[in-house]
Amino acid sequence: MNPLRRLLRYFTRGELLLWGSSVLLISLAFFAFNGGSQLTLVASLIGATALILCAKGNPAGQALIVVFSLLYGVISYGFAYYGEMITYLGMTAPMAMLALVSWLRNPYQGRRSEVRVNRITGRETAFMLLLSAVVTGVFYLILRAFGTANLLPSTLSVTTSLLAVYLTFRRSPYYALAYAANDLVLIVLWVLASMTSTFYLSVAVCFVMFFVNDLYGLASWLRMERRQRDAES
Repeated sequence: MNPLRRLLRYFTRGELLLWGSSVLLISLAFFAFNGGSQLTLVASLIGATALILCAKGNPAGQALIVVFSLLYGVISYGFAYYGEMITYLGMTAPMAMLALVSWLRNPYQGRRSEVRVNRITGRETAFMLLLSAVVTGVFYLILRAFGTANLLPSTLSVTTSLLAVYLTFRRSPYYALAYAANDLVLIVLWVLASMTSTFYLSVAVCFVMFFVNDLYGLASWLRMERRQRDAES
């Protein structure tokens, strides 16, 4: 089969429409708001592609998340969002690499293109929340010392990012819900940034589209979880 046709058959029409709409709107926003460095556009398009692959449970999505995290860290540094820079370079990128290894080691029925969905226990959930509270407190002090812009939402972004990367590593469907919460925080952060320069609105639009993609990712993983459970029952 033609590789392009095989790729198109891998995604549903809805998924292709979601990805295409994300790419189109992100690109239009970049040019409409004079989005500055081409790095912003490249990072946004890589992120949108990563999310649709992650929604399919495909480890390739995690590889792209690593690339996106590195680029986004550079963009965040440019506006003194040191919390975002530290979070994505020091936590999201390394955890995405660990998640990539975890997903590759846990394929569903030997298929490398789909990870086996995992369900975490109540005890592990309590540990995750405690860890998040501790890390949030530490980061608040660090970010305040660095003079981070918009300190409180920047700190909240650390919390939601930690929850997201932890759940991603553990192959939980609710990783997408944590990322959606993080997207909302980031929309606020970049709208605030746009008050000093309108080209940051393109980044805000990017995260609006990421929010839609992450909601789809949650629905997709819950369906995938039911399908895998039914097939093994």
